[in-house]
Amino acid sequence: MKRMSSLLAESAVLASLSLTLTMALGSLALAQGKTRIGTWELNLEKSTFSPGPAPRQQTLTFQEKGPQWMALIQGTDASGKPINVDANNLMITFDGRDHPTPTSDYETTAWKAVDDYKYLVTRKRAGKVVMTSTNILSADGKTMTITTIGQNATGQPIHNVRVYDKR
Repeated sequence: MKRMSSLLAESAVLASLSLTLTMALGSLALAQGKTRIGTWELNLEKSTFSPGPAPRQQTLTFQEKGPQWMALIQGTDASGKPINVDANNLMITFDGRDHPTPTSDYETTAWKAVDDYKYLVTRKRAGKVVMTSTNILSADGKTMTITTIGQNATGQPIHNVRVYDKR
């Protein structure tokens, strides 16, 4: 009987420690994911665009809006015209489900967090996957690399590697 009570007490302690560790790791994951919140500057020397041309300058800003993020893209395109993707039109929900994001290249986007340092983006047109992106955050939280492959609305292959530095 004493042995049973001892085992139950040990199990309760282990369960409590497990719950505490899970909560701590969850908080760490949330904090790490929030490392992306803020403004990122495109590093043109480290980035590649196929097909080109590359923009002259670009910033990407993530803002937290409750459980969602808003993304704002600003800068200057290759021809010198302003880039300004309104943040209200690019809401990010990390639930892995398709969300309307109509452009000439795709109609829906799904965002899925893999871990603290990586999330995946899937873009579809007419229900078919046409682009995928992988967003990877460096261990120090200072560099973000977004690799996009697929095809645009005209069927032209796309393979872009955009490297951003945190401001």
